[in-house]
Amino acid sequence: MPDYRLILASTSVFRKTLLDRLKIDFEQVAPDCDETPEVGEPAVELVARLAREKALSVHRQTSIDTTVVIGSDQVADLNGQILGKPYTHETAVEQLQSLSSNTVVFYTGLYVVKGDDSRHCVVPTEVKFRTLSAPQIERYLRADEPYGCAASFKSECLGSAVVEYMRSDDPTALVGLPLIQLSGFLDELGISVP
Repeated sequence: MPDYRLILASTSVFRKTLLDRLKIDFEQVAPDCDETPEVGEPAVELVARLAREKALSVHRQTSIDTTVVIGSDQVADLNGQILGKPYTHETAVEQLQSLSSNTVVFYTGLYVVKGDDSRHCVVPTEVKFRTLSAPQIERYLRADEPYGCAASFKSECLGSAVVEYMRSDDPTALVGLPLIQLSGFLDELGISVP
């Protein structure tokens, strides 16, 4: 039994699946966090703040020095316009129409806290979208249903069919949890992976 308690401050199936790859025991706890962007808040600052607030909201519930909490968030930035989760088909269509032929940066924020110690980063991923016709957008949305994904884009499924390229130092960041950075942070906090 480990001498720590690891908590993922998220109910995301995608983040859970990613963290499962590290083969370490963890729990999932829903954070209490208002995800509304502040007026004029750039995407990179928004994801850093939300990752921190998610982790700290769960950390405050435990307040045990051996508890390690992971918070993460992701948004897309299209020329300064923040694209979050669409939730509806209509919004997803609008988002993909705006992404067609454009390059967008997905920012994934990560915040890990243990007691008074914390680590944080924001990992950018640049994605260039193909020119998308209305029928292509409809087929993609019906097949992938990315309504809970930032900018209506699910890279781990059919998303690769609608883009020209994806560039990142950590490919898992685009799915929602940058495992390369996370593994390093956990090691620094005394949790061995693997």
